[in-house]
Amino acid sequence: MNMAGIAAARSWVTEAGLAGTSEPDLLREFCRRLDAAGLPIARATVIIDTLHPVYEGRIFRWRYDQGETPPVHEYGRTEDSEATADSWRRSPFYHLLQTGGDALRRHLRRDRIDDFPVLGEFRAEGQMDYLALIHRFTSEATIGEMDCVYSSWTTEHPVGFSEEQIAILTEIVPALALAIKCTSLNRIAQTLVETYLGRDAGRRVLSGRIARGVAERIEAVLWYSDLRGFTRITDTSSPEQIIPLLNDYAEAIISSIHEQGGDVLKLIGDGTLAIFAAADASEACRAALAAEALARQRVAALNARRIADGVPVTEVYLGLHIGTVFYGNVGSRERLDFTVVGPAVNEVSRIAAMCRSAERDILISPAFAAAARETDRARLVSAGRYALRGVAAPQHLYTLDRGIS
Repeated sequence: MNMAGIAAARSWVTEAGLAGTSEPDLLREFCRRLDAAGLPIARATVIIDTLHPVYEGRIFRWRYDQGETPPVHEYGRTEDSEATADSWRRSPFYHLLQTGGDALRRHLRRDRIDDFPVLGEFRAEGQMDYLALIHRFTSEATIGEMDCVYSSWTTEHPVGFSEEQIAILTEIVPALALAIKCTSLNRIAQTLVETYLGRDAGRRVLSGRIARGVAERIEAVLWYSDLRGFTRITDTSSPEQIIPLLNDYAEAIISSIHEQGGDVLKLIGDGTLAIFAAADASEACRAALAAEALARQRVAALNARRIADGVPVTEVYLGLHIGTVFYGNVGSRERLDFTVVGPAVNEVSRIAAMCRSAERDILISPAFAAAARETDRARLVSAGRYALRGVAAPQHLYTLDRGIS
């Protein structure tokens, strides 16, 4: 075995982890370097939990021939699937977790393997030896469910791993685990700020724009929507129905905004504040109208499903406006918010609120109408002149002619 090559693999994975190399690339190159140094790895798996609103963690796989093996698999909550939970409870990793062990080694031809079903699968594939490792974090280094790194290593070598090779793997894999953790923490930070602040705001915060009072003056289309009769629904429905309702409609609205290039900045109860920013104002208007159409389709489909399930349904009110806003950090030294402020923000919320009394599902400001391209303006019809609370002059508002597309 080439010990210089083993040392080089350790150095490489340390530097690559600091450089932010992706987890699949870390695992693939690490295994290739170990194999070149004489450690005959046939396949490897690394598992790390994460902090994500949908996924519980990620699995990274490598095989010397790669074949059809996907390099990354994101898994949902274990408790959401009895089959998944049962498979986990019968795994070597769960055994290590419950017993407090750090390593489990089984020679797949000589040792007992019937206590872990996955080992029988490996033997059927032609694997000869198996090593499972767990590297735990201290409580101070734990984030959510991310409290350790699991890994497994197999070989097809006729005699399996030698004792020296097992010792080398046990010694060198912590460097890979640390690199994987480093990259995963960066991913968690990105997920959290984009989930709670919005995609663009999250990227700006991660880039270092966190100084209080630093804001950028931008021209943007403003979207403010809320749900029809939400107060009535909360008063007449069981509390257990409210959060699922909000989640269902938020999914329909937010996904539509994102797919058309918008950024959601705030969820205020049942309200959604978003912006569409583009160098060409007419393009931002087009994107907002496309998001509105997509959201209407998704809400209609959602309502059909919810009616079939016998749960409350609602509709979406929407105000659209365009104006100059300040986009950046506002708040105290202890609690900042990355948001938009300015008279235009107040105005779009008043326009949305006017939908109720005007009996319209969408109202559009004259500034938006003036900025929209000609084909989009052709779809707008007058909804009348309205005095908006907190806005000095009455506004001539527009709505969409649903017969024109």
